[in-house]
Amino acid sequence: MSERNPDRRKALPDAIQPRGRGARSNVSGRFEPNGYEPFDDGWREDDGDPPKLHTRIHAEHPKRIISRNNSPDISFSQSINPYQGCEHGCIYCYARPSHAYWGLSPGLDFESRIFFKPDAADLLKKEFAAPNYRPSTIVIGANTDPYQPAEREFGLMRKMLPVFIKTRHPVSVITKSALVTRDIDMWAELARQDLARVAVSVTTLDRKLARDMEPRAATPDKRLKAIEALSKAGVPVTVMVAPIVPALTDSEIEPILKSAREAGATSAAYVMLRLPREIADLFKEWLATTRPDAADHVMSLMRQMRGGRDYDSRWSVRQRGTGPYADLIAKRFRAALRRYDYNQDRRPLRTDLFEPPERDGAQPRLL
Repeated sequence: MSERNPDRRKALPDAIQPRGRGARSNVSGRFEPNGYEPFDDGWREDDGDPPKLHTRIHAEHPKRIISRNNSPDISFSQSINPYQGCEHGCIYCYARPSHAYWGLSPGLDFESRIFFKPDAADLLKKEFAAPNYRPSTIVIGANTDPYQPAEREFGLMRKMLPVFIKTRHPVSVITKSALVTRDIDMWAELARQDLARVAVSVTTLDRKLARDMEPRAATPDKRLKAIEALSKAGVPVTVMVAPIVPALTDSEIEPILKSAREAGATSAAYVMLRLPREIADLFKEWLATTRPDAADHVMSLMRQMRGGRDYDSRWSVRQRGTGPYADLIAKRFRAALRRYDYNQDRRPLRTDLFEPPERDGAQPRLL
């Protein structure tokens, strides 16, 4: 145990660095009075492979399932996150700092200590049935991916989507998992009534970079195949080029948009890399161990967009950045949208079809 000291923070030694994970450390969360940091003291049974880090799943029973926000630079006001933490292990994930509220590390804990909400579907019906509820599009996965590996076991999306179908409530999802195609029947049924949109995040087309940066997410080609399958089923698909990582993925903006358009995506958006709170240190550790030759260049460009800092949290700036480099990215993106004929289907999802479920114990409607 050591007193918390940010200057001591460093990546785990190779001998105890778990394979197939994104973060390179597991320093205690910012709210803990003491800091805990694993280190290699040389005592281990053999000099073989590092120990495996097994994922642990915990049930959470909240009273509500819908989260609300009034952020001026976010296009939706309602969201659902059936899971907290994400086994995909994306090193850049802006949700990592939220694990500190559980007394856990935004590092390896975030991708190996997963919380799920088994009552999600029932809570959703209950909130939809509230007399004062007013429908607006709900985005699932705005924080962590709802189609992460745990979804194969718990099927929370498979349980929630019928609630949206029955009540005819608009819904969209953000994912980088090909598992979304498991539910293609329900997404297609919602889409036929202008009630659904799927956003698939494609960060890079480079399999090696994707494996290093997003170790347990679907490969780039699997994501493109998911876009194709959804599009053929009549589901409108947005490709999210997110995040754009300076000097690592910025050269792929046009190839990603071209490939996704050929697969059937009709709209596109991007977000520049964000490094709030603990993510800055985690990302710099990752750079130092996986892309050391590019590390200084990446962080130099980041700071050029963030007023000399690692991050700028101001509304409308945090997702785009400022300055010449940020302006160049924005111009390239707009030009690529025109070149590949994007943003052809930007109709808002319908809210006028909503039919609230009956409340428990309420008298059934006559008509």
